[in-house]
Amino acid sequence: MYTTTEDGVDLYSETAGEGETVAFVGDCGFGAWQWAWQYDALAGPYETLAWDLRGTGRSDSPAGPYDVDRLAADFEAVLADNSARRVHVVGAGLGGMIALRYAREYGRAASLALFGTAPRGAAVDLDALRALYPDPDDRERSGAVRDSLSGAFSPAFRESDAFEQVVDWRREEDALGDGLAAQIAAVEGFETGPLYELTVPTLVFHGLADPVVDSAVGRELAADLPRGEFVPVEGRRLAHVEHARAVTDRLDGFVDDHRSG
Repeated sequence: MYTTTEDGVDLYSETAGEGETVAFVGDCGFGAWQWAWQYDALAGPYETLAWDLRGTGRSDSPAGPYDVDRLAADFEAVLADNSARRVHVVGAGLGGMIALRYAREYGRAASLALFGTAPRGAAVDLDALRALYPDPDDRERSGAVRDSLSGAFSPAFRESDAFEQVVDWRREEDALGDGLAAQIAAVEGFETGPLYELTVPTLVFHGLADPVVDSAVGRELAADLPRGEFVPVEGRRLAHVEHARAVTDRLDGFVDDHRSG
């Protein structure tokens, strides 16, 4: 466990395993639980790193709004504190935006894997994004948390034991109130810039029924990146959780193809 202080803000991270670093950057408002399946599966041949964005979980929650440049600088501070040299960055939603900015501004990224990511805030359905989070006053009611996840998972998954675990994790780790609003503001204000300048190999995973960012946006993003590849996934916003085994296998092969040596 690490606590990195950046710009006066304490940022919490955890690592497991050894080798080149696979770093996970979370979607707006969701805690690090969203990466539990990939984090554990890849630890061993790689060092896996997950961290809580400012405003989430065990990291500080300073007043917003935030922007993606600020969050990318936070990410760089976490990686530097961990002495990571060559990093395979895995980001979902807002985390994917941070990954795109990070690859443009910093030199550690060896590859990118993006989930449900838009290259600009204007391509995000902000109403659908906000609908994924229960009212803070209802956070302790499991029924409210369950209802808020209808845009994240299929009806079948919402009947599973794994879904009940997700509900418990959300109550413990997710962003609240001002922290969540500040992260949504970062999404809304994002513009990635010229995509042809981003030559890092990139997999663009996208849930085909994602209500927040249409899958056509993901397909366009992959096509506009010089080394982008689109990977459709059955499912909604958190398709990488619902279909964790298939997604993790694809991610593992991709990272293996691009690690040094």
